[in-house]
Amino acid sequence: MKDKKDTFLARFSNDIGIDLGTANTLVYVRGKGIVVSEPSVVAVNEKTGQVVAVGKAAKEMLGRTPTHITAVRPLVDGVISDFEVTEEMLSYLMKRASEFLPKKFLGPRVVVGVPSGVTNVEVRAVRDATKNAGAREVYIIEQPMAGAIGIRLPIHEPVGSMIIDIGGGTTDIAVISLGGIVQSKSLKIAGDKLNSDIISYIRNEFKILIGETTAEQVKIAVGSVIPRDPLETTIRGRDLITGLPREVVITDSDIREAMGQSIEGIIVAAREVLETTPPEILSDVMKRGVHLVGGGALIKGLDELLAETLQLPVTVCDDPLTAIARGAGIVLEDLNAYRSVLLVSEDDLPSNKY
Repeated sequence: MKDKKDTFLARFSNDIGIDLGTANTLVYVRGKGIVVSEPSVVAVNEKTGQVVAVGKAAKEMLGRTPTHITAVRPLVDGVISDFEVTEEMLSYLMKRASEFLPKKFLGPRVVVGVPSGVTNVEVRAVRDATKNAGAREVYIIEQPMAGAIGIRLPIHEPVGSMIIDIGGGTTDIAVISLGGIVQSKSLKIAGDKLNSDIISYIRNEFKILIGETTAEQVKIAVGSVIPRDPLETTIRGRDLITGLPREVVITDSDIREAMGQSIEGIIVAAREVLETTPPEILSDVMKRGVHLVGGGALIKGLDELLAETLQLPVTVCDDPLTAIARGAGIVLEDLNAYRSVLLVSEDDLPSNKY
């Protein structure tokens, strides 16, 4: 009955997958692939309460707005911190996605990726914000599971797979087997934390104040976690002593020192997950290795450092930034096959569910 009903309603609505990230939100449209990739930033006019810009346009305003405009990140550490602004952002992104779709009578079915270990309250907040943004049905999936599906790991088989998803707000480490997460850990150490580490280091060592955007640019340009060919870049900021603009040259070793403690935190957490993993699954992970997804997977040398410290093969998957959105899309292609991996909370259980 459920299958027939879903098939019938599918004729009148579209399917959308969303990777709801702290730093970036990606939207997957069934049959089209990833059509929207925007920073998770919204600019709001404080006088009128109106949204001025969303995504890339809003991110360019970070640190550059007049007093009556505030550029905010509505998600903090992977969870909604500002419900209304998140709703506005989702509404805008779903509207952008609908430009690539035929007009349908009903709102879309949406699969949303969230960090592992989220509470029922947080799951409900995501569901409510997505429904209020125009979705007909909302399904929630944990991001490491979506990432595993996105890189085509055999999640339904009795084989252990380990995935580390380093996003903007959280790092999710999970061991998966038989369609479920066997062991997992979610840390609030990820891209945003590394940026704040760089800001603190440059303030303390060079007495210069820089913003988030500059810190991220420096991390991408010269950030590495193992010594390689020397890299350097010039940054500009405000001298904390004179209050005047000043520029300094930053090297890869500076950024390595700045990020060192946070990177060590990710390695320790990965080790803790491995220590509590059943031995049969651990032997599978030893053969198959660890898979890195998310924007943090692109930090230079991180795969080599993890391989050396964990004594396991480590692979950065193809296009790690889009793995979770691709996974949400694959779930949409055959929702019944993946229904068991979706998160369920008490108000998801009407009598006709099964």
